[in-house]
Amino acid sequence: MSFVPDGWQASSSELAGKTVLVTGANRGIGEAVALSCAQHGAEVLLLGRDDAKLAQVYDQIVDLGCPKPGIIPLDLTTRDPSLYTSLADELSGANVVLDGLVHNASVLGERRALAQTSPESWNEVLQVNMTAVFLLTRALMPLLGAATAASIVLTSSGVGRKGKAYWGAYAVSKFATEGYMQVLADELGATSSVRVNSLNPGAVNTGMRRTAYPGEPPDTNPMPDALTDRWLYLLSDASRKLHGQALSAQKS
Repeated sequence: MSFVPDGWQASSSELAGKTVLVTGANRGIGEAVALSCAQHGAEVLLLGRDDAKLAQVYDQIVDLGCPKPGIIPLDLTTRDPSLYTSLADELSGANVVLDGLVHNASVLGERRALAQTSPESWNEVLQVNMTAVFLLTRALMPLLGAATAASIVLTSSGVGRKGKAYWGAYAVSKFATEGYMQVLADELGATSSVRVNSLNPGAVNTGMRRTAYPGEPPDTNPMPDALTDRWLYLLSDASRKLHGQALSAQKS
């Protein structure tokens, strides 16, 4: 795509020596990105709330002969900041330096008019899709700052760049994601080697997409593993100068 230079291709050791934490690594895009990072040399930390599915992704990575991953069971509906700081303390105590942080975990919530959206669904979506991003990034910033050139990739959406009826809290949370990226990028630009960008995956054949568009033939859209080179590029040293950008994985 446009932000990936023509002819660029990740080598098998593109992320060798790097540690990358991926949220929502138990399924869909998160799983595909985690597997791809591992296959290109990274030690991947798999974060999600489905322990059994995380274990399956762990086994896949080990079976491929990739660097042994770590599993971080964490439910991002958790509002307690101390749980995020405790995680950061545990990783710091294990001398972990984070080279990459992929915020992929999201919940769709209710697809209905804002006036009919339940407060419970609204709060869950904003918590998982935005507040947890803030809490986790805030806690992990020292570990990211300890890396030579860390990269944060925030998962956005087309409905977070142009509002669309009946996308409710999900769209609002993705607009917030874009705003968070811009503010954080501006803060880090002159003070840190950590870079941050947002990436809109576009239409991808995932469970969330099938829920949002139940009448759409699944094979209309690419599988997540067909797009993982976009994340690899953003996590690699090749993208060191890319910062504060709202990017798209596919042509709109």
